[in-house]
Amino acid sequence: MSKSANAAAFVVLSMLALAAPALAQGKAQKHGFGIGRAATAAEIAGWDIDVRPDGQGAPPGSGSVKAGEEVYAGKCAACHGEFGESAGRWPQVAQGKGTLASHDPVKTVGSYYPYLSSVFDYVRRSMPFGDAQSLGNDELYAVVAYLLFLNDIVDDKFVLSKETWSKVKMPNAGGFFADDRETSEKAFWNPKPCMTNCRSDAKITGRARVIDVTPEDKTPRRGVD
Repeated sequence: MSKSANAAAFVVLSMLALAAPALAQGKAQKHGFGIGRAATAAEIAGWDIDVRPDGQGAPPGSGSVKAGEEVYAGKCAACHGEFGESAGRWPQVAQGKGTLASHDPVKTVGSYYPYLSSVFDYVRRSMPFGDAQSLGNDELYAVVAYLLFLNDIVDDKFVLSKETWSKVKMPNAGGFFADDRETSEKAFWNPKPCMTNCRSDAKITGRARVIDVTPEDKTPRRGVD
């Protein structure tokens, strides 16, 4: 066989080798592997519960602030307080306006959440604590409506539904933006940081134990007299 024929045969074999996995995959997709089954519509609906900021994906149903107050009192107030002020160590869910720029920010539905869908999705997936996803659609709409009311976002006559979704304006909607530190903080960067033979004349001006910010550990250590 000539060299050209050998070369041609090698190319053909190489192409077949490369095509084999794709052909096998196509065959597997057509005939299956003999395990599992297609998910049912009900099974898919169980996890496909995300809602977009514009309300797309929200389930059917509705709930009023008045109805939400009853749901909240029975399933939420024990942890989050009667008026969203929190109980014990559980999170506060109401008020906190104007605190995000402070040294002690209070992140609540009214002060922090940028979109109604953020509140709706969290309550839907995670609440009530210990019994997540137990709320019916109407209960869900109602308790979210009541949370909005506690944060002075809607009035006591408001009814939340897919149709009224767009009427809700979250106070911190403009508080989230794309990370711009590469431009906004560029002036603070040191273009030539010291890597070798750096300054050695730095002075310690205070120690934690001197300014009394180090907690005292009075527990005796093992092996230490």
